Amino acid sequence: MGIAATTLGVLTGGRELAFPSPAHAQSTLTPDAALAELMDGNKRFISGRLTHHEHDLAVLKQHTEEKQEPFAAVLSCADSRVPVELVFDQSIWHIFVTRVAGNVITPEIIGSLEYGAAVLGTKAILVLGHSNCGAVKATIQGKDVPGQISVLFPRIQPGVDQGGPDLGAATKANARIQARLLRESSTVISGLVKSGGVTVVAGYYDLGTGSVTLLQ
Repeated sequence: MGIAATTLGVLTGGRELAFPSPAHAQSTLTPDAALAELMDGNKRFISGRLTHHEHDLAVLKQHTEEKQEPFAAVLSCADSRVPVELVFDQSIWHIFVTRVAGNVITPEIIGSLEYGAAVLGTKAILVLGHSNCGAVKATIQGKDVPGQISVLFPRIQPGVDQGGPDLGAATKANARIQARLLRESSTVISGLVKSGGVTVVAGYYDLGTGSVTLLQ
């Protein structure tokens, strides 16, 4: 059984999820437009001309407890220096965020992003690495660590193998690999990508400048 199938089984306990048809997706943006909206928000963040705070109160008054309508999803590192909504200048309910150290793909992450795409209608999925990532740095160093921190290392190692000892290069390689794994490991997301309903890309956030760069 593949990783995506295993994930879906765990999430549903053997029951089928009621996936809506694409016509029920809330966002009217195209995948390219959704990605552009994220990047435009990052430009506002860099320039200091943030707008998300102007919308939060209004959104809170619109019965958000009953539904959510994110136009994009972001898989980010758990690093506290990467506040996803702030980085992209987006208000509540606009981004479906999953976070794990090293922004790695796991069955739980796949299941969450499948839910975002198939049920909530997210149009763009961004796997976001960042500068000075501690998880990637620890994988490069390969030292003994306490507890279960080392379970991250095998997932990040392919990026280190590709990027070498340079932290920035390894982090960018890791983001690209995780994005590819998501496209290939999830039958739900791969199907949406093939049909043009979703785009999956990798990006790199510079802690110093606040800039997000899309990775090819």
